[in-house]
Formats: sequence, C-alpha cells, structure tokens
Amino acid sequence: MTITSPQNEKLKLVRRLGRRRYRDAEGLFVGEGEDLVAAAQAAGAEPVELLTAAGEGLGGTEVEPALLDSVASLGSGTRAIGVWRESWAEEVVPPCVYLHGVSDPGNVGTVVRTAAALVGGTIVMGPDCADPFGVRAVRASMGAVFGQPVVRAGIDAAPEPRAALVAHGGEGLEALEGAATLCLGSEREGLPGDVLDACQARVTIPLRAEAESLNVAAAAAIARQRLNSPQEIR
Repeated sequence: MTITSPQNEKLKLVRRLGRRRYRDAEGLFVGEGEDLVAAAQAAGAEPVELLTAAGEGLGGTEVEPALLDSVASLGSGTRAIGVWRESWAEEVVPPCVYLHGVSDPGNVGTVVRTAAALVGGTIVMGPDCADPFGVRAVRASMGAVFGQPVVRAGIDAAPEPRAALVAHGGEGLEALEGAATLCLGSEREGLPGDVLDACQARVTIPLRAEAESLNVAAAAAIARQRLNSPQEIR
C-alpha cells in the first residue's frame, strides 16, 4: 500500500524526529538519501522504518513522491528516508576526539566522518554540541555515524594525555605525539578554561601569515592525522 495522506503516522514520526527533544525522547533519528540507506546497510544498521518514493522499486514502504519530498529536509527532495535507533557507545576507546561547544551540525558530522576515515577510536560529545544524530550532522558524516562510536560525556571521560587545539600560542603539531585525546572547541569561543586546565598540552596548527583561522572540522582532520601518523605531517 502506498502512503498518500500527510497525516500518516510514519510521516508524522519523520517530522517529529526533526526536533532534538523528540530524538532524545524516542532514541530514533532520520537519515535521508539512498547513499545513507546504503551506508547503514553496510554497517549492519537496520532501519526501524524505510520510506521510499513510489514506483522506484527501492523497497520499504512506498510514499507518494511529492509527499515524501514534503517531509525531507534536503532542498532537492529525496527518494528514500530511513529511521534508525540511535547508537551511543558506552566505552571510551582511544584515540579520542573530545568536542566542547561545537554547535554547527555540519562540523560535528564532518568530524565524525574524519575520525572514522583516519583512526576510529571514540568521539566524546561534551556540553553544548550539536546532535550527531540530527539530519544535517548525519548527512555531513556521509553515513559514518552508523559505525563510528560516539559517547555523551564530559572532559573527565576522555583519556589522558589530552591535547587541546588552540588558535594561538600553543606548541607545534609534534606536541600531539603520544596524546590519547584531541580536544576541540567552537570556532568563536574555543575551549573553556576548565577543559584547557584538564589538558596536558596546547597545540596550534601553523597557518600562513595572511590566513585568519581554520574551520574546526578542517583543523580536526589535520590534527587527527598527526595524532594517528606523526611522521606524515611535518
């Protein structure tokens, strides 16, 4: 049977999960697009619901295409929307990335993707971070959120030694060698004092004189690669 009513309960669920408080309450999240559905399948994550455009032969529950587009957050619409259970890790395994106050979901998702691609380990989500299971973060992770362990915790849960990435005045990238946790804050405020005090090193990525700063996700990629393979970046 094809869904043709905007009042269908499955469509209501997708709309509801667009808000973080409902995701937290129900432990579910939405991913949009066939590539994310494929990434979930590759990671062994079975959807609670799979809604697909009628007539496309994509499986799941078929929905009238215009109606499916109406609940999608992607500007161009989509042919597939999945609902999955959130998967929060319980154990923190180094090497870690600790995020504090990183409120942009695109940056959070990109950091998850970077960690999955370079090292693995655990992402520790500290206070005031965007939800890694929000639709924009899931999209930015390119499906890495289905396999990359993510934990909600404070700085004390991140293993030592810890290295804080700071915009100015820190040591060179060589100070990352041996660190178990890389700590990053928001691009505007950086890391708060209590987090900096909990770190054994402060590291600054050297930039060209005319450059003002790096996007936090780009900085994470550079530093994370050094954390993994110090010989590759000098």
